[in-house]
Amino acid sequence: MISDPCYTTELGAAFQGDSLRLLTELENESVDLVLTSPPFALQRQKEYGNREQHEYVDWLTTFARVVHQKLRCNGSFVLDLGGAYEKGVPVRSLYNFRVPIRFCDEIGFFLAEDFYWFNPSKLPSPIEWVNKRKLRAKDSVNTVWWFSKTEWPKADVTKVLAPYSDRMKKLIADPASFYTPKKRPSGHDIGSAFGRDNGGAIPSNLLQIPNSESNGQYLFRLHDRGSKTTSSTVSS
Repeated sequence: MISDPCYTTELGAAFQGDSLRLLTELENESVDLVLTSPPFALQRQKEYGNREQHEYVDWLTTFARVVHQKLRCNGSFVLDLGGAYEKGVPVRSLYNFRVPIRFCDEIGFFLAEDFYWFNPSKLPSPIEWVNKRKLRAKDSVNTVWWFSKTEWPKADVTKVLAPYSDRMKKLIADPASFYTPKKRPSGHDIGSAFGRDNGGAIPSNLLQIPNSESNGQYLFRLHDRGSKTTSSTVSS
């Protein structure tokens, strides 16, 4: 029996509950995208609950197996994971790098692309190694893994083009004044098409997004409902 949604709109429905249980209620190969940022494998326990590092990858792999069943053949699974340290020492945990190896080797996912979310407004952490002892730089980058069921998942980068820089706009307006087509020392042959206006720049896999917003519509609505952010989004 499919759970009742919290609310519905003309664009779809939202459900609240255990994401693993809700996923099992969906038909196999019926979902285009699963996007989630689960509790990380941190040493300090959070109020919302998080697994110990030694059991984390196994726990997350269980979830990923169900996701793989529910995705359409050209669907994607995007996973945001924060970094962590080993307990009691200033040495990084490798848990977030073990995840793509397990998912690809054991489940059959492909790593379509790796993204890195740089949060410039993130507070210095971990406290012991960064703030107190001054042994490490602050941890401000998350790994964002884009998994797919096929080597050719549904995707179109032209939908997320970035604005051109002022310099690029000048180059497009008058290419001959700013650029002479030639082969670079690296061996790359950059031709005249480099100055063509394609509607925007291809975005990079470095996502520079601060999470310092405090009064946006999303947070306002959550506060108004007395709710917290959800950990998973499934798009069919």
